[in-house]
Amino acid sequence: MQRTGYTNLPLHTGKAPRWLFKRMVKLARAITDALLLEYTQDEFLKRIANPYWFQAFSCVLGFDWHSSGTTTTTCGALKEALNQENFGIKIAGGKGSASRKTPTQIEKIAEDFSISTRKTKKLIYSSKMSAKIDNSLIQDDYHLYHHVFILTEKGKWAVIQQGMNPEYSYARRYHWLSTNMKSFVEEPQQAICCDKKTKNTLNMTAKQSREARKISVDLVKERNLLNYFKKPIQKTLIEFSGKRNIILNMPRTHLITNMNKINLQTLKRAFEYQPKNYEELVAIKGIGPRIIRALALISELIYSTPPSWEDPVKYSFAHGGKDGIPYPVNKKAMDESTQILGNAVKNAKIGNKDKLNALKRLSNLYK
Repeated sequence: MQRTGYTNLPLHTGKAPRWLFKRMVKLARAITDALLLEYTQDEFLKRIANPYWFQAFSCVLGFDWHSSGTTTTTCGALKEALNQENFGIKIAGGKGSASRKTPTQIEKIAEDFSISTRKTKKLIYSSKMSAKIDNSLIQDDYHLYHHVFILTEKGKWAVIQQGMNPEYSYARRYHWLSTNMKSFVEEPQQAICCDKKTKNTLNMTAKQSREARKISVDLVKERNLLNYFKKPIQKTLIEFSGKRNIILNMPRTHLITNMNKINLQTLKRAFEYQPKNYEELVAIKGIGPRIIRALALISELIYSTPPSWEDPVKYSFAHGGKDGIPYPVNKKAMDESTQILGNAVKNAKIGNKDKLNALKRLSNLYK
């Protein structure tokens, strides 16, 4: 599995108009049908996991090019389009409370696709871990509220999820892809797209954090770890140096980690589990951002193994946007595009690919 990118988007309130959403569903269905006719399910996942392609796809469907609704509404339209058809691809999850139904929906989809129980458990694990990684290991002040799991009949998958930063009124989108899986915990991303970096972002997935990850595992396996949290760990400067003439110019602002909020029972559970590696540590129930951060800081304090504090983060119109930017949605043009594409796919399925080939030649004019 690999995370393929991030996108930062301003938060917008409200819902897509029903007249637009219905058209989005129809056009999403037609585009998917054409893609699967020309390519494969794996290629569809590869494109949907590409933040640039997804952004363009959303704009073609007529939604905002830059808002948080780009993710939630496009995924909602795509879910309705795919789950109503026999494409061999279905979507679980969604926004808010719908995201918490993802495991149950994955089980239902896996049953429809005749995927084994063992593989289904791995799929549910992948869904949960992708969310946990982006919420706990990338501490960029964006908190997940949207998660969709796109699954093929062959057991391949992609994840699109979104986090919110209420202070800046921005949302950030995360993309995952199951192919070429190497590690959940070390630099799974291919591209990172955004226009705003967050200061003091703890990135435990960076290669620079490799030693900090290793030390974190060693720490939880030691019985003495709890002593760091049961008593105050701050020392005076004199205790550290043995000198009394110390002058320090301290910054006006600084990073604060509240060790008192660490769940000692969770740390005890981790000690009893004795994880073999960092992924096993992260997967333990209750291991969240605070413990991940505390272990990283202790690792740096004692063993001088600093983690990465660098934010790992790095659009196209056809029918207009719902807010009238760059121009209002042209309903007639959108309906005609859906009809033309639908007819081209229908004819191609019975052996007449002239219209589909014409569309392909037309696309070459814009390359």
